[in-house]
Order: sequence, then structure tokens, then C-alpha cells
Amino acid sequence: MASRQEVWQRAAQRPGLTDSAVHVWRASLNQGASTVRALFDTLTPDERERAARFHFRKDREHFIVARGVLRDILGGYLDTPPALIRFSYNQYGKPALAQAGDAEALRFNLSHAHEVALYAFARGRDLGLDVEFMRDDFASLEIAERFFSPDEVSTLRAQPAARQTLAFFNCWTRKEAFIKALGEGLSHPLDRFSVSLVPGEPAALLSTADDRHEAARWSLVELAPGAGYVAALALRGAAPELSCWDWHDQIR
Repeated sequence: MASRQEVWQRAAQRPGLTDSAVHVWRASLNQGASTVRALFDTLTPDERERAARFHFRKDREHFIVARGVLRDILGGYLDTPPALIRFSYNQYGKPALAQAGDAEALRFNLSHAHEVALYAFARGRDLGLDVEFMRDDFASLEIAERFFSPDEVSTLRAQPAARQTLAFFNCWTRKEAFIKALGEGLSHPLDRFSVSLVPGEPAALLSTADDRHEAARWSLVELAPGAGYVAALALRGAAPELSCWDWHDQIR
């Protein structure tokens, strides 16, 4: 388990990523026209085609920034021009570096919501990341009963009304981060494992239905991307040496 991470640093230069470290980057999806153009230039033809499918300009630019920033950060770690980076995807859509073959290869995950994108990076460790913008109209008991475990639903019901929305999104982001780390997407039933969700208590994977020892093999970290957002990071293994960085127009 791990507590909330509050400090987002602005890097004077691109930080190195050691085998024991995990880095999380935060970026605003609202960037100036010159930055959007520069990031667009690093995208592959298929990514540019995907961007063109968005009807609204804002959605199109957010996609360009989300993918372009990922390429920019990866380019710093790999010492490779961002436009030359290629991705592969497993059967559930989880991305990886196409050229990565060994167990200690750089691994990453990303998530974006509303106007914020988060990116997590580690070497040789499975990881998953989720960020959500809190919405009262989504955080309902009906949705919880459909997707959460019975223990989670009971804990959510026990929360004061003023804390139920935050508790709901604590649960949602931690569950999403875990299944993304597994690489199985929504094929892994969300009600087959339980996470902590009470505001103020440490993030933790509490139990899994299929293996009573599995929860001890994972760490969950609560992240604080900004007012109105909730986020979580899931990693296989012990709690990480975590650093949180802010991306500010640092295009390579």
C-alpha cells in the first residue's frame, strides 16, 4: 500500500529512470497551437488518421497532445527521436514498445480525463494507471453495485453522503489501474477483487477472489493530479521509489 503523492516537480532536464524507480508525469491537454503542431509532427500516419476522425477540434487536439507527449517522454528515456518510436498492443489493447524484448525493458501506461493526462514509466515491472475527473452524476450506487465487489459496495454505502463521490472514484481508479497493470482490460471482472476506497486511508489491493496471496504481490499508490481529479497507480511488487514530474512543452 502507499499514501497520496502530492509533489509534482518540474524537471530542469530529463531525469534518468533507474531499475528501482517509477516515474509518473502529468501534462495538461490544453496546449498552445505551436505545441500542438510540434507534437502532431511526431505522430505516425495511423495516429494522424485517428486524430482526423475526431469531429470537434478540442477532442482532436487533446488526442494529439496525449500521444505526442507520450512520444516525447519516451524519446527522452530511450534517447530516440519521438517520431521513430513504435508501439505494439496485446489482445486487450495495452500498449508496449514494439522494440522492447527483454524483461528489464521500459514499460509504461497512460490515462487521460477531461484536461489532464498522466503517464507512468518503470523498468521490468507491470504497471497500470488511471485518472478520472469526478462527476457526481456518474458516482452512483447503481453503478457501484454493477461493477464493484460486495465488500466495496458495503464500504461505499457506509460512507457519509459528502464523501461518497470521492470514495466511489477512489475505488474506480484503483480497480482500473489494477486491471490495466494485469493487461487484461475489462475482460477481468471488476467484482472479483477488492481495493480500499475510504478517503484518507492508504490505497491498497485488499483481496482477489482467485488467489488469496495475489494482493500481497501488488502495490497501489494514490496520486493527486489536481483539484477535481482522482488517480491511482498499480504496480507489481513492493512500493516504488516514486517521482512525480510535470511536463511543460519540453519537446525534443
